[in-house]
Amino acid sequence: MEQSPSPRSLREVAAYFLRLGWTAFGGPAAHLAMMEEEAVRRRGWLSHEAFLDLLGAVNLIPGPSSTQMAMSIGYRRAGWRGLVLGGACFILPAALLTLGIAWVYVRFGHLPRALGLLYGIKPVVLAIVLQALWNLGRTAFRTPLLVGLGALALGCALLGLHPVVVLLGSGGLCFLRFHLKEASPPDEPKVSAGWLPLSLGAASLPAAGLLGLFAVFLKAGTVVFGGGYVLLAFLKADLVDRWHRHSQSQLLDAIAVGQLTPGPVFTTATFIGYVLHGVPGALVATLGIFLPSFLMVGVLAVHLPRLRKSPGMAAFLDGINVGALALMASVSWGLSGAALVDRWTWLLALASTMLLLRFKPNPAWLVLGGGLAGLLLRGGV
Repeated sequence: MEQSPSPRSLREVAAYFLRLGWTAFGGPAAHLAMMEEEAVRRRGWLSHEAFLDLLGAVNLIPGPSSTQMAMSIGYRRAGWRGLVLGGACFILPAALLTLGIAWVYVRFGHLPRALGLLYGIKPVVLAIVLQALWNLGRTAFRTPLLVGLGALALGCALLGLHPVVVLLGSGGLCFLRFHLKEASPPDEPKVSAGWLPLSLGAASLPAAGLLGLFAVFLKAGTVVFGGGYVLLAFLKADLVDRWHRHSQSQLLDAIAVGQLTPGPVFTTATFIGYVLHGVPGALVATLGIFLPSFLMVGVLAVHLPRLRKSPGMAAFLDGINVGALALMASVSWGLSGAALVDRWTWLLALASTMLLLRFKPNPAWLVLGGGLAGLLLRGGV
């Protein structure tokens, strides 16, 4: 790793993740697919193997996985400043858009509608994710054992097994097989306790002011696995059921905004913070929910290369990578049901797949084209 990153590498990280933050519709699976296409295939900032290691690692820690990947890629490209820039630039566009939507919501009492936009974007996102799965799968599934493990992990994910169980189970089976093959296995370093989520306790501070709001979202960013829908359950328990600071209808609106805007779904926090306490609340909630990810990814950035050098832990990471791709495939299966709803969406998905295979365009342009096609076919209201 370069100890003193060049100004050029810092500018590259900032420019790329700012652009991605404005165009990365479709949720974490789509974000990861776009990062693989640009950072691995186009720019060569890291190898497929390194990308898979990062993907497996961020799936083991709580928080928004695609945002954590932006931080991790930024670190690989430009050190600690790249980590901060990658994460901040990816978050900023979504936070600003969410803040604007929250202002409209508070002023007029409803959300802007963009059903046509989503109608056209979803099938394009599906094609992008499938291409990324194909690219990464050729690296991850190197042996028949890993192929079989991937099929098992996919089955478990589709049956609803918790994502962390799928990941740890996949890694654990590979780790166990490594030790069974070794007649005299060497001592292996254990996974640092820093990888495990740190709970802030069952009770949170009353969300009666900015400090309480910060505490609620800091806890969410520290302990929530599984993305926006798990976050919905967590915030419902704190803000709706326990402190009665938010209605369930408002909470669902907040999650809808997170899905509608590009970038991380966790900018739901920006919306809720603004509804409760205006611009200061939006800033405090956004900082609270993303701060733990910056800290945890910083720990991973230091220790992950060392773990890969250990044969036993390398086997564990191989299993984790297979499990992560299985989870990504299960998300794609669910996305297909929501994306492919009629002949037009099937045509958009097939056209996007053909363009990706034949011309390899930047996925951001395909997403924008899909959104425009959706507006033309369905309209914006």
